[in-house]
Amino acid sequence: MDHKALKSRQRTERDTYPTNLSLRVHRALSWLGRAEQLAEDQDGQFIFLWIAFNAAYATEIEEDSGLSEQVAFRRFLEKLLSLDSQKRLEALVWTEFTGSIRVLLDNQYVFEDFWRFQNGSLDESQWKRNFAKAKGAAHAALAGRRTEVVLGIVLSRIYTLRNQLMHGGATWNSGVNRDQLRDCVGFMGKLVPLLIEIMMDNPATLWGAACYPVVSTP
Repeated sequence: MDHKALKSRQRTERDTYPTNLSLRVHRALSWLGRAEQLAEDQDGQFIFLWIAFNAAYATEIEEDSGLSEQVAFRRFLEKLLSLDSQKRLEALVWTEFTGSIRVLLDNQYVFEDFWRFQNGSLDESQWKRNFAKAKGAAHAALAGRRTEVVLGIVLSRIYTLRNQLMHGGATWNSGVNRDQLRDCVGFMGKLVPLLIEIMMDNPATLWGAACYPVVSTP
């Protein structure tokens, strides 16, 4: 499933969608479409895929709610897994991307504590212990076929790369982060269309108000 197929379906069905779902899908598809046009620019692909993901799941979060962005997208994934009667997300994890996921989980450069060590807020033994513990938990989830746990862990790794790029912590087209960028783009390029498709399959589900609603000019 790609942008072209999803957009064709959205044009046919959009008048039947609730306003909030319609806005989320419209925005997410616009960024997915742009990502798919950037085959030669993995940095751009990743950024646009993340924006598409964000457009699909994000809601306004009260400042004092204590709800972090990672908790928000994990809850979103849990909802989608419960709605995915065709087990497409499970197939993504266990069939198509098992190898890439394992490589990503073993990559220290998308593990937040590695960068805390680099910044001096953790010592070397601490981050290495934490990395080993996190890898053990991830591999146990893989062995136990716990799709929701694996997706949550993988997205937390991808979020580290997201922070690095979005906060200017990397050079465009850098030669030092190609492996993790390739794996993250490969995973997000399959995950985001699936998320949008499952949302379109379930228009009656309460998706919540999208961030920054469209405001008509006076």
